Amino acid sequence: MFAWELPPSSTGGRSSHVDGLAHALADGGHDVVVIAPRAPSTEAFTNARNVRVLRVNIDLPWLPDRAIARVASANHAFVAATTQLGDWSADVVHAHDWEVAWAAQVASVQHSAPLVTTFHGTERSRHGGHIPPGVPTDVNGIEWWLASASRRVIAISRLLARQVTTDFELDPSTVRSVPGGIDPSWWAAPDPQLDESPNENLVFAWGRVQYEKGFHLIASALAEMRATHPDIRCTIAGRGSYLADLQSQIDVIGVSDLIDLPGYLSDHELRAAIHRAACIVIPSLYEPFGVIALEALAGGGPLIVAETGGLAEIVAGTDAALTFEPGNSVQLAACIRRVIDDQEFAQSLQAHGRALVETSYSWSAIADRTVACYRDALEIR
Repeated sequence: MFAWELPPSSTGGRSSHVDGLAHALADGGHDVVVIAPRAPSTEAFTNARNVRVLRVNIDLPWLPDRAIARVASANHAFVAATTQLGDWSADVVHAHDWEVAWAAQVASVQHSAPLVTTFHGTERSRHGGHIPPGVPTDVNGIEWWLASASRRVIAISRLLARQVTTDFELDPSTVRSVPGGIDPSWWAAPDPQLDESPNENLVFAWGRVQYEKGFHLIASALAEMRATHPDIRCTIAGRGSYLADLQSQIDVIGVSDLIDLPGYLSDHELRAAIHRAACIVIPSLYEPFGVIALEALAGGGPLIVAETGGLAEIVAGTDAALTFEPGNSVQLAACIRRVIDDQEFAQSLQAHGRALVETSYSWSAIADRTVACYRDALEIR
């Protein structure tokens, strides 16, 4: 398995997906090797719970101002790292997104093993169906080539599966939808070292602070609620390129006294915040899957999500969350009011959320579905 990031490195849900899937596959009796870039303060080789991880130093000679050249150079290091495996041979090579395309394709040929690719998003989908010139166009070309070279393609939502089938002109029979998973027990567990006392007025949101995450909608929604709910407060945790713009919008709207932007939270701090919150809001304008929705549900947070992409797929027909039209702050305000004002309804959301996560999104269930894709690629029935 090749991945561009593993914990502790993470810029979204992809890192935890690869880590959770790898360990669930190993727990199911499969021999798993993961090759990824080496992050600071990590070992070059680890073997935990029967998952061997090779973390590679990718600071080879490259052109640092050319993003794709840097990634291609890193793939050279990935291929070199496979020589450390000696006589070991893979039955399936699994790539996660375009950044590992070259190494995964070489390993597929080297081991005479089918290539399976998971797309956690695509450049076209991230730009609303349009591809700007420059790097996005180049990345789209690499994604197209990787999809064509793969025996099976996995997408993390049904929406993304339809998109890659159409965008890359794939045979629909070769494309599968397999979502990400989660460890429900960890997110539900209390942390006695941190304050988890419930706050009936706290709205909580977190994630990469980018425009498409829609955090500015929360500011507009709280401005509408100030008169009827003067005690309401909000925390939006995370870092990203849109943070300064978000703070400016909060200031202009006049809710800087209601919204706190603490920046990065550790996993333990994040879990405690979910436990404390009166409701969790995920206002994304675009979200190919939305592992944060699963984290919120597993942590017991009454959930409100924008009805977009993978978020809508997760909660549709489950009674596990309230949904609102993406970009509609008036609807978002109405949802927040309902959850905060009706504790019985909030508790119903929590109960349905826990049931959904436990039955459909445990890592063992996701691993079983991934193995089925491997068997298809190997033409095993």
